Amino acid sequence: MRKIALVIAMLLMPCMSFASFLSGNTSTTPVSKEFKQQLMGSPVYIQIFKEERTLELYVKMGEQYQLLDSYSICNYSGGLGPKQRQGDFKSPEGFYHVTRSQLKPDSRFYKAINIGFPNEFDRQHGYQGQYLMIHGACVSVGCYAMTDTNIDEIFQFVTGALVFGQPGVQVSIYPFRMTDANMQRHKYSYYINFWKQLKPGYDYFVANRQPPAVSVVNGNYVIGKPPVATTQPQLASNYPLPETK
Repeated sequence: MRKIALVIAMLLMPCMSFASFLSGNTSTTPVSKEFKQQLMGSPVYIQIFKEERTLELYVKMGEQYQLLDSYSICNYSGGLGPKQRQGDFKSPEGFYHVTRSQLKPDSRFYKAINIGFPNEFDRQHGYQGQYLMIHGACVSVGCYAMTDTNIDEIFQFVTGALVFGQPGVQVSIYPFRMTDANMQRHKYSYYINFWKQLKPGYDYFVANRQPPAVSVVNGNYVIGKPPVATTQPQLASNYPLPETK
């Protein structure tokens, strides 16, 4: 009996450790390194803040998203404000969506994730551009450039989430953390009316720790509550790995 109890205790130890981690961590504290690999394949969400030169990668735990890690952006171009024209060298702002076809493991900038510019909002406003990426090599002409080490981890978790069954990864790109104080600081900006459309998406995530539902109506972003998922992501073993093209 003692041997059986010991075996059961050993089997339960990883579960107890992980449960303790979930209950003890806050949503704004990065996940410790020893737990990261246990989360591989979970749904993820990305937020980018230009002014802070920061990319935040979140992972879903239960019904909420927890900060997996925060990464410094090596480089972006064009200053604050949305990308509007091909050749303006600006990095996009807004709400974007990444599917498996947008993963570029063989990019000339090491590895790359096409964010999907132009989105529906961009198209309705006549904004133009292509191949706007989050990539490595620390060089940017309109993209968000990371170190190779950082894009390795970001790419791995985004790929894992999509392979495990997440239909698409949302990428919310903001000019800065859209607090009331920062909005006041930028109230005279040429882009303030555009930024006022982004702020509800930022506020929704802060309040609910879930990515917002985003639609475009008459050329304006509309933020709502995300739909309740009717199916759960499947195990990674049920999906073939994406092929390099």
